This record gives sequence, C-alpha cells and structure tokens, in this order.
Amino acid sequence: MSNESRDQTQSENPPYQVYRGEQRARPSADERPYTVYRSAPRGLRARLRGEEEAALPGPEKPDRDGDRRRADGTGTSRRKITPRRVLKYLAIAVVAWLLLSFVLFMVSAQIQSGTIPASAQAALSSGGNMLTSTDTVLVIGTDQRPAGSKEAGANTSDTGSRSDTMMLWRIGGGVSRRLSIPRDTVASIPGHGTTKINAAYAYGGPALAIKTVEQLTGVKINHLIIVNLANFPKFIDAIGGIDVTTSRICSNISGGTKNGGFSLFLSPGTHHLSGIQALTLARTRENACNPSENDLTREKRQQQILNGIKSQLLSPGTFFRLPWASWYAPQAVRTDMGGLTLLSLFAASEIGGSAPPQILRPSGATTLPDGESALTVSPSTVHSAVSKLLNG
Repeated sequence: MSNESRDQTQSENPPYQVYRGEQRARPSADERPYTVYRSAPRGLRARLRGEEEAALPGPEKPDRDGDRRRADGTGTSRRKITPRRVLKYLAIAVVAWLLLSFVLFMVSAQIQSGTIPASAQAALSSGGNMLTSTDTVLVIGTDQRPAGSKEAGANTSDTGSRSDTMMLWRIGGGVSRRLSIPRDTVASIPGHGTTKINAAYAYGGPALAIKTVEQLTGVKINHLIIVNLANFPKFIDAIGGIDVTTSRICSNISGGTKNGGFSLFLSPGTHHLSGIQALTLARTRENACNPSENDLTREKRQQQILNGIKSQLLSPGTFFRLPWASWYAPQAVRTDMGGLTLLSLFAASEIGGSAPPQILRPSGATTLPDGESALTVSPSTVHSAVSKLLNG
C-alpha cells in the first residue's frame, strides 16, 4: 500500500476520538471571578529600554492603628479614626503644650536673672531642693511704683523705697506656711537703731531687710522675692483672674481712679478679680466701708490673694493659658532664684496646700522719736509665731 493510501485510511479511521464541546462566549472583564495581573517585562532588553518591573500588590492586613496595610508594607488604604489614634495625638499635643510653656518660663526667668543686688545674694543662706526639703523665702512688696505712674507722690525708684509688705514663707517638702510681719512693727535695724521694720529696705535695700528680719525672728532666709507691681497684674490676668472672699470694700488709693490712683468697690462675698483689682485689694489699708480695718487686715488679704493664685493655677482653664502664665510668672517678681528653682517653688506651693493666714500680731503700740506711731511685739509673741511657722 502506498504511503498516500495509508494516510488517507488513518484520517478516515483515527486511533482516537474527538469531542467538541459547546462553544461559549468569552466572559468580559467585569464578569470574571478572578483578577488578571500582568507582570512587567523582566528581560535585560526591557530594562535597558527603561521599563520598570512593577511589584504586584499583596493582600491587605490591619496594622496597630486600624489601617489596612498591604502585606509587603507598601502604602495604606483608607485611614480610620480610632480611639487609639485620637489618644495618641492628644498626648502629643499635651506634651508639646507643656514643653512650650516650660521653654517660655525658662526664657523669661533668664531675662529676669541678675535683678537682685549682689549684697542681697550674699546675705542669703544656702537652701535645698524645695520639692524634697523646706526653705524659708522672704517676700517683699515695696512702695515703689511703676515708671509713668500717675499716683500723687509715687516713688518710681527702688532707691529709698520702703517695704509695704514683708512675709516669711516656709515652703517645700510638702509644707507651705506663711507669716506676715506688719510694716509698722518696731525692730532693731543693724547700724540704724530701733525704728519701723519697713525702713530697713529704705536704708540698705533688700540685703539690710534680710538681716533685720533674721535678727527679729532668728530664722535664716534662703531665698528672696520682691514683687514687681508693674507685672503682677499681668500675671493675674494671664491665669484668668483669681477668686477671693471679702467683706464690703470701699477703697480709694492715692485719690482713686479719678486722680490717677486706684479704686475698688466690692460687696460682701466671693469675687473673681482681675489683675488690677487684685493689686488694689492687696494695697488697701483704709477701707471706708469699715474704718476698723488696718494694716493687719491688709496682711491677711495678701495671704488670701496668694491662696487664690494657687487655687487658680490648679484650675482646668489655666492649662489652656499655660504659655502666657509661664511667660509672666517670672516677670511678676525679682528674685535670686533661677528658672528651675523658681519652678520648684511653684510646684512645692501646689503640693504644700493652702495654710490659713498667720500674722505677727503686735503686743502694743509706741511712739517713735520722730513722732510716728509704731507697733511693738514681745519676744514671746515672736517666738510663738516663729515656732508655728517652722513646725506647724
């Protein structure tokens, strides 16, 4: 049989069977139950032509923050707002706010450094860390007025100023106690004899005031604070004002506001005071609505104002004003303390709580050689008051 006949016979009777299925239309891309990925060219020529090899996206999985993140770590899909993320960003904002406040406080304290005379620095005794140990701070408010004051007879120079306020503050280690010394108290001023204690500042500045108070009380003073009347109201306003409970107040200082001074009129009760109002209350010696009030009453109010400042610093609203309060706090005082020490004083004040006002009460009165009336205090009264200051 020829080859041609053999091929024809096999095509008519093949050794296998052919089945033809039903022909169906090719599904469209939208109907496919699968996804088709096409790889990029991988050859050397393709690379030389600049064609990049595209990585295929892997399956997605959630990360710690709830994002859908691909298994290969590339990119994220839609970001969710989760409680974890809200807390994280809130914590970051709080830390940044506190850090900004700290920086402003330290810068402001640095600007204020060097405002205390070297003689006063030398008169102070060394102290410890007020967060863990207790120091004694002498707080002085003078009758010096800010430059440009319109008060009649105002002294705008520190030289020759007298101390209107003298207060010993025992602070630190969980303790916060204060003892006010009335300005008219008779004391022996080293090198100047016996006269009113407020004259010590006029005779020899803060250094002599420190020595006079130490001689009167027997208490070594570790730090000094001189209140800056120009910036004190700014600090009060920066913390949002303070709450103070008073009796009826009718005060006109230096002729009242109509004559360039200050006026304050309050009904009995608790009042929210601005910076100027707080300063006016702290300076009020003569209350026309209650003529029986005197300098001892004023000393008590000054301690109430300090307690009001402390309470306001702990209020939630002060947190939102913290950078402004941090900036003005060091500028409200002149002190030997640097930024960190002053910051520890504020912290120790919050930890120590608010003690009731304590005043060195006079035992009697006397007339000085110059004809001025002064207050006398017996040694036993001084000893008792100092013991309470130191030991509670």
